[in-house]
Amino acid sequence: MELRDINLDAIKNSSVLVVGDAMLDRYWFGDASRISPEAPVPVVKVTRSEDRLGGAANVARNAASLKARTSLLAIIGEDEAGNKIMDLLEECSVRPCLYRVAGFTTTLKLRILARHQQMLRTDFESEIAPSALEQHSNRFSSLLPDHDVVILSDYGKGGLDRIKHMIAEGRAFGRTILVDPKGSDYSRYANTTAITPNRNELAQVVGQWNSEEDLMNRAQNLRQELNIEKILLTRSEEGMTLFDDNGAWSVPARAREVFDVSGAGDTVISVLGVMLAAGYDWHTAVKIANKAGGIVVGKVGTATVTPEELFPNL
Repeated sequence: MELRDINLDAIKNSSVLVVGDAMLDRYWFGDASRISPEAPVPVVKVTRSEDRLGGAANVARNAASLKARTSLLAIIGEDEAGNKIMDLLEECSVRPCLYRVAGFTTTLKLRILARHQQMLRTDFESEIAPSALEQHSNRFSSLLPDHDVVILSDYGKGGLDRIKHMIAEGRAFGRTILVDPKGSDYSRYANTTAITPNRNELAQVVGQWNSEEDLMNRAQNLRQELNIEKILLTRSEEGMTLFDDNGAWSVPARAREVFDVSGAGDTVISVLGVMLAAGYDWHTAVKIANKAGGIVVGKVGTATVTPEELFPNL
């Protein structure tokens, strides 16, 4: 399918449920022109700050930026970072389905940058109580009927501790379930529709490959072992490869200057989910997601793409 055949109304009518670890990305921008007299570290004079949605919240933000009807199911704290996430979700038209838990610290990643170079990152986070996870799981069940595609965005912060149950329930309900995986144990993602690891993430699980044939064998063995329909491997400058029952199918990277890869995986899985929810086939959805990933790496920090950028001639 050509880009000129894309129906924007179908995208606007699609619905995506994003579930996972919501976080706030906070950026402090400044200049570093001297070394601290207290220790051999640069002193950054902060001149500007910016807050952006991160983790699963950034996935939802990316889906909403394409005008898809988007909901976010996540757990946040009753704190300043949680308040900011609520405000930012409202600004980007994401429906918040959030549990606010007293005593829980909303995940916050504070990055300090000088002259577009990251100098330091500080993380604030805490563990999620089992009672909150139980409520989280029950709300997931109630939201399934209203959404075409479910995206499970796993950042290893605990929001998807019951992911096996979510996958089983979503599949039983006939929904496409996409997972952005984390860690080296992929057994928790068994029976899902598709996972979208990058090269490093897949290598942690199947080992380092030495040829395309070796890669295909390892990916297909993993897919069959875990009963996963598809694996979409994102490969940076090598583009993407889709592994399924038909073998391996690749799309080349869209050549452009890479400025910042943070959040690129969020963009890829969100655009993939939106296109599938809008009724497009996998090859078309992968092509559009690949283009979106190529656009977003040319932007600073966690960013999004717009319909105008993806479909300039529509």
